[in-house]
Amino acid sequence: MGVIEVKYFNSFILRKTVGSDDITPMWNGSRGDNTYPLTTSPAVSNTVNWAVEESRITGGYNNTQVELGVKAYLVEDNPNSSIRVNSMIYSGIFNSRTGINDTNVFSIGEDITKSVDPSNGSIQKLYAEDTNLIIFQENKVNQALIDKDAIYSAEGGGTVTSSNLVIGDIRSVGGNYGISRNPESFAIYGFRKYFTDKDRNAVLRLSKDGLTEISNYGMSDYFRDKLSTLDGDVFNTGKAVGAWDIHNKQYVLSLQPYSGNSETLAFDDSVNGFPSFFSYEPDHGISLKNNFYSLKNGVLYVHNSPQAKRGNFYGQQYNSNITFVFNPKVSMSKVFKTINYEGSNGWEVSSFKSDTTGTHGVGTPEEAIGDPFMQGTQDSTKVVYSYNQGSYDNFGNEYPAQLIPPINHAGFTRKENKYMANLINNSPAAAGEVVWGNAMTGIKGYFATVTISTDNVTDLGGMKELFAVSSDYVESSY
Repeated sequence: MGVIEVKYFNSFILRKTVGSDDITPMWNGSRGDNTYPLTTSPAVSNTVNWAVEESRITGGYNNTQVELGVKAYLVEDNPNSSIRVNSMIYSGIFNSRTGINDTNVFSIGEDITKSVDPSNGSIQKLYAEDTNLIIFQENKVNQALIDKDAIYSAEGGGTVTSSNLVIGDIRSVGGNYGISRNPESFAIYGFRKYFTDKDRNAVLRLSKDGLTEISNYGMSDYFRDKLSTLDGDVFNTGKAVGAWDIHNKQYVLSLQPYSGNSETLAFDDSVNGFPSFFSYEPDHGISLKNNFYSLKNGVLYVHNSPQAKRGNFYGQQYNSNITFVFNPKVSMSKVFKTINYEGSNGWEVSSFKSDTTGTHGVGTPEEAIGDPFMQGTQDSTKVVYSYNQGSYDNFGNEYPAQLIPPINHAGFTRKENKYMANLINNSPAAAGEVVWGNAMTGIKGYFATVTISTDNVTDLGGMKELFAVSSDYVESSY
């Protein structure tokens, strides 16, 4: 061990280094003794050296001393990192008018951290609202005062006073819900916040009356099944992209599993329900000045534009469809003969199916035992074409290549601005049937599930309205 004698105790700085010859190695601080791992080459020395820096000019007595200032040098024998997923930290202030910018200042001499209950998981999102900070953990939602501190008197009366406390007391929002690991599902409009909690199969709304599980409005089964598909391993977790559509006043939620089909739907507060599904799959969505925008692959798209085609998303045209059930006189077997609708031209029936029947009870395929006549069967029809798509002239020319106005229709015909068509059976024979398929009239069953959609030829991208759909039926004893 060497000894260096110095004359003036306040004129020198002692610094610990590591090095040999002309090579300056890097010390990673992973050892607590006087030997350190090599980080450059085997020729690097592992011995500890000490450097003495002089602060007085020429080292003379009482000569001008250079200001020591802040030294960008730190030796920590046992450096350890700590990840605090349930804690918040804040920096110094920023004031553009006075030129103060302390956003990179985190003084360890001040109490600048605030923690929430670690048992509720990590903090996934922070949202500042006026003088409140909303803290979304995986399993809990909390609120904290910011820029003010609440002080209570001995009688329990609350008063608010100014203090230098940036984040005040943290209090929990009622309800055992969080945002799971999907902060991208968060959206806000006014005083209402929307988000998902896939760990509890819930879509939630946070407003002045607390937390409301809006997925219970007729969609609990759907979200129970769909949100569970978002789970994956640590690298392949699906997304739940949320956005507020300012044009339609709806919360848009796009559920995007890592593998599988994505589905986008919207929640409307005015009906407390989910009125529609959509065909697009956004990466992100925002609202600005009565317009709703979504981003896909780095490109910004505007929705609900007067110049945009309806059902056209990201350059691809989609058909709109509605599925419903015909179920009059629920305990009586029927034959549905026709289908009629009131609305715009351009609608077709893409599916018309009855319930499943068979000789063995409900006739499920599990009871078939290999016999096709023992399997459960159901009646169905071919596509019922729209008024334009199914029209043709006397020369057999179909729409739109007709030489004369169409006088024949293979699908819907129009009378008094109502559209109607016969249902042609397209089903195989069931057990005991003598007449089946197109040799018989209509679709037989207790009820029928119908899907009606827009066609591919009539005013693509234009507005198509649908007011009512009905069917003529007769009672049957098949």
